[in-house]
Amino acid sequence: MAVAIALGCGLVGRFVIERLIDYGHHVIVLDLEIPEQLSSLENVESRQGDVFQNIADLPQHSVVINMLPGRIGNGVRPLLLERGHNVVDLAFTEQNPNQYQAIAVENGAVLLWDVGIAPGMSNMLAKKAVEILGDLERLTIKVGGNPIQPDSEWSYMAPFSPSDVIEEYTRPARIKVDDEIIEVPAITERHMIQVAGYGEMEAFLTDGLRSVLTTIPATEMKEYTVRWPGHIDKWLNESETLDEQQMLDAWKYDTSRGEFTWLEVVAESLNRRKQWIVEDSGLNGDGSMARTTGLVTLACALQFLEHGPLNGCGLAPGVHPPEALHLQAIDSIIEMMKQHGVQFTED
Repeated sequence: MAVAIALGCGLVGRFVIERLIDYGHHVIVLDLEIPEQLSSLENVESRQGDVFQNIADLPQHSVVINMLPGRIGNGVRPLLLERGHNVVDLAFTEQNPNQYQAIAVENGAVLLWDVGIAPGMSNMLAKKAVEILGDLERLTIKVGGNPIQPDSEWSYMAPFSPSDVIEEYTRPARIKVDDEIIEVPAITERHMIQVAGYGEMEAFLTDGLRSVLTTIPATEMKEYTVRWPGHIDKWLNESETLDEQQMLDAWKYDTSRGEFTWLEVVAESLNRRKQWIVEDSGLNGDGSMARTTGLVTLACALQFLEHGPLNGCGLAPGVHPPEALHLQAIDSIIEMMKQHGVQFTED
């Protein structure tokens, strides 16, 4: 039995913690509030309170899973690396963790960041595409987690920190056009797409490419978020008149409501094309976004716990994006997700 340290126990965090226990590991959980149904589980040790204060008491050189909201998730990174922890990092932050490269190397620590569905699995599939096709002419990623049926309001509920979703809608989107990285406003290039099994949905640019802009050789790269029609019109019409708390309440996650996650990665080069579609609609009471995001995080954490970052993933001390994983590790992560019921279609 190995010991993992989990920072954050929201919907995704709880899913990861419960699965780590299923795989026979002990988990130390740090969060401002830890629900009793989680803290009461066997092999869970709860340390409730300010995460920054509790980090100093953690055993050094541990495997730490950072699942905190983006606004605080970046702040813990240098503290963890200074103590030699190996970090599987899901915190979706505007700041690039590469700024902590020197700290990681100096302390023999590894930080693997953006270990979710997109970014995360999308990065890994982009790496597989380059391995198959060579340098790419075009890489297009489309992703969304949404209710199975639209409604008369937002047709959306946030499965992770809603504040991160708000930043996704307001942060400029970095894309690549004619082999140049440029910034464009978020929520541009709006267009309708067909999502098999669900019908017409709307896609729009957001800032999800992140590390692949510089690590994946492609002339053109874009990532689009996918929502039900009407959602973004409502955001554009009402977001300035609603305070953030009202928005968070309106997007509150409803576990009784069916939802699904859908990811499409399309790579093109020299008249050749590869496409992957990843789909999930939840299982055994766990929502699809918690599963698809959490299973990527879980698989990376298990590699760190059971083999170490170098032997399990090919990662030397330093800060690494998901596409830095060696292909064997990527294939292992995909296989684990399939074993847990996530659907992968490859063409």
